[in-house]
Amino acid sequence: MKPFHGKRNTGARRGAAAAVAAVAALAACAEVVPDTNVESGEVSGAAGARRLGAIPHDGGTLFRVWAPNAANVFVTGDFNAWSATANPLVAEGTSGVWSADVAGALPGQEYKYVIERPGGATLVKADPRASAMTNSVGNSVITDPDAFAWTASGYHTPAWNEAVVYEMHVGTFNDEPGGEPGTWLSAAAKLDHLAALGVNMLEVLPPAEFPGSFSWGYNPAFPFAPESAYGSPEDMKYFVDEAHRRGMGVVIDVVHNHWGPDDLAMWCFDGECYGSGNGGEYFYTDWRRESGWGPRPDYGRPEVRDYVVDNALMWLNEFHADGLRWDSTVNIRTASGTDLPDGWGLLQRVNNAVDGAQPWKLMIAEDLSNNEWLTKPTSGGGAGFDAQWDAAFFHPIDDTIIAADDGARSMWAVRDAITHSYNGRATGRVIYTESHDEVANGRSRIPEMIWPGHAGSYYSKKRSTLGAAIVMTSPGIPMLFEGQEFLEDGYFADGDPLDWTKAATYAGILTMYTDLIHLRRNFWNNTRGLRGNNVNVFHVNDTDKVVAYHRWENGGAGDDVVVLANFSARAFPSYEIGFPRGGTWHVRFNSDWTGYSSDFNNTPSVDLNAVASPRDGLGYRGTVGVGPWSVVILSQ
Repeated sequence: MKPFHGKRNTGARRGAAAAVAAVAALAACAEVVPDTNVESGEVSGAAGARRLGAIPHDGGTLFRVWAPNAANVFVTGDFNAWSATANPLVAEGTSGVWSADVAGALPGQEYKYVIERPGGATLVKADPRASAMTNSVGNSVITDPDAFAWTASGYHTPAWNEAVVYEMHVGTFNDEPGGEPGTWLSAAAKLDHLAALGVNMLEVLPPAEFPGSFSWGYNPAFPFAPESAYGSPEDMKYFVDEAHRRGMGVVIDVVHNHWGPDDLAMWCFDGECYGSGNGGEYFYTDWRRESGWGPRPDYGRPEVRDYVVDNALMWLNEFHADGLRWDSTVNIRTASGTDLPDGWGLLQRVNNAVDGAQPWKLMIAEDLSNNEWLTKPTSGGGAGFDAQWDAAFFHPIDDTIIAADDGARSMWAVRDAITHSYNGRATGRVIYTESHDEVANGRSRIPEMIWPGHAGSYYSKKRSTLGAAIVMTSPGIPMLFEGQEFLEDGYFADGDPLDWTKAATYAGILTMYTDLIHLRRNFWNNTRGLRGNNVNVFHVNDTDKVVAYHRWENGGAGDDVVVLANFSARAFPSYEIGFPRGGTWHVRFNSDWTGYSSDFNNTPSVDLNAVASPRDGLGYRGTVGVGPWSVVILSQ
């Protein structure tokens, strides 16, 4: 077991009677009580947010577990010399929940449950709600949710229209010596790099306990326990706290479309499996049971719905996460291609719980089905998510920049990708050219896809950064995948850490990404339109492979932005397009600058004067140079 880090906040802990009373009140409620001041870094009674599991208090721990088919339940651990029967739990009426308060059971001690079947057989099981595990087949560990001393006072989750997301995987982001996976502490050591890059939301691949030490995380065995190979729960909180101190939020990737399939304590937890091949009370036992990735939870059972909702709120409350990304919601809301009302209702419930208490937290669906109902309000029958990953952006843009032949690039497809939205709301979608799924599973990083084996080539640099510029200038919440900013090559694998030497090798490319992100976030108060809701792709030249579009929030100087994108190998020293306003337009960015890469062309793109003469449906026109496979950004 790895040591805990951080200071203990003894004043936030409570006695046994108070803990029992708090849990009883919570058990009677539909939802757990959320934090009241998470933005300031203060947790309000984090221990009270645990309805089941190991709930520590001064001098002991209250254990509560759901085992509806058990005849008797005992807790065994370090505190009773691993006696199988020294500490029996008592059934709480007919709820299926068993509980016992054990004096001397303290944070850091390990435990398991001993479950006696009606016929007399016994099972020894880890806690499905364990807040820490020694490993996925080891013991559960008592943790104190109030122990960590948060320091990031005054932090605020970024507004969604100002968010720039960086998807990262703790195990590969910054590896440990000796081939060990990266940890929360090693990842925290690189946070200054991300802060300088300008991203302000870190989307972490699933961090819950999984089998072994290497995994993407999409096979959770213990959804409430941070992965032991990455460090302790306190280490994870340290990472979040350090991110917040640098002005960056943290979004946690959660997996509830399936669990496992391996090392699942909840599989036939109390010995009742409901037939061959079934997993018992936590899982569907009919045609809905198999997701294709692992057993599907039974969203129709109130106790399972509570399990999922409590898990979501745990990350937001106890760990101060700024949002959640829900993996494969299509496999929650459907089963075998058939609508699953239980799953849709669960999604609505969890989004209502978050919106009712912490509406600034970002809830993202990965559904990839172009279903606008995911991001409609629950009051109108929608699922209530704030945003969803947008395959209608990713596929056409990636196909366009990967294609070897300029003639195969459709500017109409590019236009449709830029203008696509869900319910007319720019922040309703997350847009990207690289994600964990799209740089693996038979695919590679975009520079590698453009020219396999030559990810550092002129062509790979040019066209991959062209795609990135479209991401940063299109309406939506832009997202990068780890290492994209310094031209990481190959494909994503859980045992292949980022090559940080590339940050120096491709320092110019890193500078380009930094410049794009700063423009997207309006660092210099002259590109406000890039964070706005509005877009007009007013120029589509499918012959020469050029598009131009206007972005704005409210309009006017410092707000209106014009983007000119050339998807061809040909340079245009003087390309004429329309402009929404007359006067001087300043070039804020030219991706063909040799400062980004010495083999770029440095095609001149200079400030221009837009004159009153209709062009492209706009009232003004002007000319500007644009290099091969390049983007120019202009504003007033």
